[in-house]
Amino acid sequence: MTPTPVGMRCPECASQKTKVRTAANVRAAGQHAPVTKALIAVCVLVYLAEIASGTGGLNGVGNGTITENGALIGHFRFTDIGVAHGDYWRLITGGFLHASIFHILFNMYLLWILGQMLEPAIGSVRFGIVYFTSLLAGSFGALLLEPEALTVGASGAIFGLMGFAFVEMRSRGIDPFQTFIGWLIIINLVLGFVLNNVSIGGHVGGLIGGALAGFAFQYADRRRQSSLGYAGCAVIAVGSIAAAIAVAGGAGLGSPHI
Repeated sequence: MTPTPVGMRCPECASQKTKVRTAANVRAAGQHAPVTKALIAVCVLVYLAEIASGTGGLNGVGNGTITENGALIGHFRFTDIGVAHGDYWRLITGGFLHASIFHILFNMYLLWILGQMLEPAIGSVRFGIVYFTSLLAGSFGALLLEPEALTVGASGAIFGLMGFAFVEMRSRGIDPFQTFIGWLIIINLVLGFVLNNVSIGGHVGGLIGGALAGFAFQYADRRRQSSLGYAGCAVIAVGSIAAAIAVAGGAGLGSPHI
């Protein structure tokens, strides 16, 4: 046994170091989250461009050219606009547009919190892949339920990060409901059903996509073949794109969703 300031410890325990989370640790984590910061910067710049083009501002979605050309929509009635007509970029660009100042502030706050937690832990490349896989899964979910609705926001990708974190915690023997993650998912899902003009399909689709990405990387880590995790995310992403295109046809234009 080894003497310590708090008593006796076995040699194995004495060799272990307990990680202490301090303000300096938090700042250091933020410094090691370049993808998180880049995603936030792009979303903010795009939002400023939305305002300049007559969209967003303080009150909500307008008719700016950026929203018209970038928002997610399956089919716009009596036009050739939408994913159903070949506007496949909308599956990605819709996730970088926001409807109001509150919308982008809320999403970027969650992205910052989740990014600080996940990106330093799993690596920037894996984090970025999980983010975009979740974004595409969220786009599929949004079009599956309401292909005619105009949908914007990073919520699908952010829900995916929550789903990934939930799966990752469970794999490490941590109860997500003993942390903020489990309740964060529940609260945000409930808000989706309570608030108006929220894309429930986008939220649930992103959540499922992120969880599936988590399972893919867990399997890859067990096999010690990280390429399997990337391949799994590629299958999820490509499957989401194909499924989104398949369900993109709609009867008309619904109210804007976030």
